[in-house]
Amino acid sequence: MLIRIAGTVSESIVDGPGIRYTIFTQGCPHHCEGCHNPETHDFSGGRLADTDKIYNHIAENPLLKGVTFSGGEPFCQPAPLYDLAKRIKENTKLDIMAYTGFTFEQLIEKSKTDEDVKNLLSVVDILVDGKFILAQRSLELHFKGSRNQRIIDCKKSLETGNVVIKEL
Repeated sequence: MLIRIAGTVSESIVDGPGIRYTIFTQGCPHHCEGCHNPETHDFSGGRLADTDKIYNHIAENPLLKGVTFSGGEPFCQPAPLYDLAKRIKENTKLDIMAYTGFTFEQLIEKSKTDEDVKNLLSVVDILVDGKFILAQRSLELHFKGSRNQRIIDCKKSLETGNVVIKEL
């Protein structure tokens, strides 16, 4: 399956806990002031990549603890990311983390009419939600850029129907 990406990082230590493979999706509707990756906003930018090739890169690295979907906005391309995440979950012990400018509540609402969003949420372990707000930026925060953003245990939140914050 093809996905439009800005790029990947094979071994990142800043995009979640442990050594992670990070995929930067291309295209973002949020356009947050002070965005760390403004080059990912254009939906026609970046390049097309094959999720099979990405999976193979991930599977051959024994050092990885997880895979992170960043952006751009991953939930604008939920189908190929779900396909990739499902394969990762079925064949490895890696966790899936996703950054989104949407809130968890907005994604739940979207998932009621968009099966692809629902599917992607179902395989995400850790979700960092909310737009980046420059006025709330802090370099002291772990794995998020501004104080409004939440690090969510996605599985527990989906089970309980309430946001469950995850400490990392």
